[in-house]
Amino acid sequence: MVFPIIRTAAAVALAVSLTLPTVVQSDTGAGSYLAGRQAIYDSDFAASARYYTQALIRDPKNPGLMENVILSQLALGQVERALPVAQSLEALGLGSQMASMAVVANLITDEAYDALLSRIEGEQAVSMLVDGLLVGWAHMGAGSVGKALAQFDKLGDEAGLRGFALYHKAMALASVGDFEGANAIFTGEDGQQATLTRRAVLANVEILSQLGRNDEALEMLSDVFAGRLDPGLTKVTDQLTKGETLPFSQVRSVRDGMAEVFFSIGAALSGEASDDYALIYSRMAGYLRPDHNDALLLSASLLENLGQYELSVDTYKSIPEDNPDHFAAELGRAEALRRSAKPDAAIEVLEQLTREYPELPAVHSALGDLLRQQEEYAPAVIAYDKALEFTDEKAANRWFILYARGISHERLKQWPEAEADFRTALELEPDQPQVLNYLGYSLVEKQEKLDEALSMIERAVAARPDSGYIVDSLGWVLFRLGRYVEAVDHMERAVELMPIDPVVNDHLGDVYWAVGRTREAEFQWSRALSFIDPEDADSEADPDRIRRKLDVGLDEVLAEEGAAPLQVANDG
Repeated sequence: MVFPIIRTAAAVALAVSLTLPTVVQSDTGAGSYLAGRQAIYDSDFAASARYYTQALIRDPKNPGLMENVILSQLALGQVERALPVAQSLEALGLGSQMASMAVVANLITDEAYDALLSRIEGEQAVSMLVDGLLVGWAHMGAGSVGKALAQFDKLGDEAGLRGFALYHKAMALASVGDFEGANAIFTGEDGQQATLTRRAVLANVEILSQLGRNDEALEMLSDVFAGRLDPGLTKVTDQLTKGETLPFSQVRSVRDGMAEVFFSIGAALSGEASDDYALIYSRMAGYLRPDHNDALLLSASLLENLGQYELSVDTYKSIPEDNPDHFAAELGRAEALRRSAKPDAAIEVLEQLTREYPELPAVHSALGDLLRQQEEYAPAVIAYDKALEFTDEKAANRWFILYARGISHERLKQWPEAEADFRTALELEPDQPQVLNYLGYSLVEKQEKLDEALSMIERAVAARPDSGYIVDSLGWVLFRLGRYVEAVDHMERAVELMPIDPVVNDHLGDVYWAVGRTREAEFQWSRALSFIDPEDADSEADPDRIRRKLDVGLDEVLAEEGAAPLQVANDG
């Protein structure tokens, strides 16, 4: 049986407010306020916490300042620092989702479940979904499993919330040892199936192992992950194969269950709501359960998306080296370092990973990608060689490693090797548009096998009609074939899709020149020249050549280069 991984973020959007606090300017402390506002805009949460706190000292009852202090501290994972401000805000009789999160977290850590239930009944809420799930877990904490299950069932009757309710009901059952009941929910034996994320699948694998059904657990891992095993999954697979009984570790306590409430919602919000909003949920999960590695990885990824690379790196580093998730954390840390303009540090991280996991293709592939992005093509080829050595011949991603190695060979002017890689990649994925486009375009530039190149690029355009690069390739191959009139529409479409790309604008200029539209050609060349980044050494757009075309025209430039003159195809 195949168990699909289902995203249900849309359901969360129905159940939670996605609005971050509105800033209210203080009459005093304007400098701190303005600095804090800019820091919030930049997602610099440490700075915003500092500046808004300074402003709040001068205007201690300003609700806008209070809420932004709370938001900043929660985004940093500093719930203890957010709590007194949240309590002060509520003492003013003002409702706030962010303040409620901080107060709720404090009640959970104090195991004050009756107080939490009273708070939610008094409508001091976070959101319908959060409150509904927390009520279920609070009943578990108060010792009433029956009330907890009834609450999850009640919440599941709400539109769009059934998957979440069933997931937490299954976790609650498993946490008290009812593994049969939990498994029935995960497998949908009663006709209703919980949301299946990676974490849910691992929970059910542990549940099956507790039931003595390791073979079924292994089958589930094979169905869902299709051989794409990271160190964590490999460890679980090895334990199951040896006949070991896995402990149920996904939710070990009521507090863990409540941490899971915030994580499951934060994970669903990721990519659907703003990153800073989803971050609050993942930080809450990490605060309630510090060893919740999935929450840490999510927080680090969201911080990276927000451009907070130092915070992201620190969060990735918080996962212990002896933990299987350390592998994923180090891959993430390398990417964050790369994006923060520290490629050497990123390469060092990945090289260390290749020593720790010498037979794991994903590590070598990631190193190859990074080296290729840094234009270090020769060592990139070596990394891709290693990745391919340990990648199964039938692996779904093998085509991409060949494609990436082919690009590296092409940049090293090793065309026979590059072409071989591209063609092997196409044997694995015959209609892969990236490979078809790159190989087709390369053949055009080399003036080789132009008819085949045209066929490849036409297939690529059919697959990706809105890709400016691929549409540009089609126009360019038609230009190279002397079919200038046919090339015009495609090149104009490419410029519509990529209006500020210098190469595409330069190509359109050449096409216009070839059909006699010289004024328009000069306009496009001028546009192309204005879009060239002088620091982009890898750009295909040659500013000197474009300037020469503006001076003397394309025909004269081709003559100076010893190239064949423009010539309309016989069938053009």
